[in-house]
Amino acid sequence: QVQLVESGGGLVQPGGSPRLSCAASQSIFSINAMGWYRQAPGKQRELVAAFTADSSTNYAASVKGRFTVSRDDGKNTLYLQMNSLKPEDTAVYYCFAFYRGSMYWGQGTQVTVSS
Repeated sequence: QVQLVESGGGLVQPGGSPRLSCAASQSIFSINAMGWYRQAPGKQRELVAAFTADSSTNYAASVKGRFTVSRDDGKNTLYLQMNSLKPEDTAVYYCFAFYRGSMYWGQGTQVTVSS
């Protein structure tokens, strides 16, 4: 079982550049896929960015060029660098890991973009 703990959310001004972190309870080197979803009020959860099984990255069209997903295998941590934030980026951001056929989720971290 993989436990994931997100951090780094909060209230951010438009144009801000926070970084989210997702600490895993085990080595992430062998995790098949890992990334970030988000869910805004009244909307479905959507994929934001992820590393796939072949270590390539995928991004939602709405964040491409503004967000960057990265990982530090030595620290068992996944990151999401968010730049040029917009109010429509307001959501709960969830880290996920797909490992040995099961999906694991963090508890989520709220990101609110507002002046």
